[in-house]
Amino acid sequence: MDAMDRKILTELQLDGRLTVTELAARVRLSVSPCHRRLRDLERDGAIRGYRAVVDPAAVGLNFEALVFVTMRLEDADTVSAFEEAVAAVPHVLQAQRLFGDPDYLLRVAATDLTAFQQLYDQQLARLPGVQRLNSTLVMKHIVDDRPLPG
Repeated sequence: MDAMDRKILTELQLDGRLTVTELAARVRLSVSPCHRRLRDLERDGAIRGYRAVVDPAAVGLNFEALVFVTMRLEDADTVSAFEEAVAAVPHVLQAQRLFGDPDYLLRVAATDLTAFQQLYDQQLARLPGVQRLNSTLVMKHIVDDRPLPG
């Protein structure tokens, strides 16, 4: 990966809908080499996909919480079962395994406090291997969906 590839990635993170012609102009490269580099970045997995960034409030998800999960056991089977189950919960926007305590951090979206409470009681608290959940509410996003540094 060289400086030109990083410029291409930076521009696409800002606007994934750029045409190859627009992208080439922004990075000051002719269209054919830009297209070749773009295909290589996609093939090599540097670009994992393209998607629309949707405003949660626009689709009624006005409530967000961070849920810290402490596991009862951390053997391979329990961890695998937990990770598979948490990946199947649509309201879990992000799930990260952590070093130390707690074991996991979940970013969860819901319509409101009542919906979050139901999700918490009926799904999150029943995930395999969970010993304890601790949650905090998100008040405001300061930095959100920032492109990776070039």
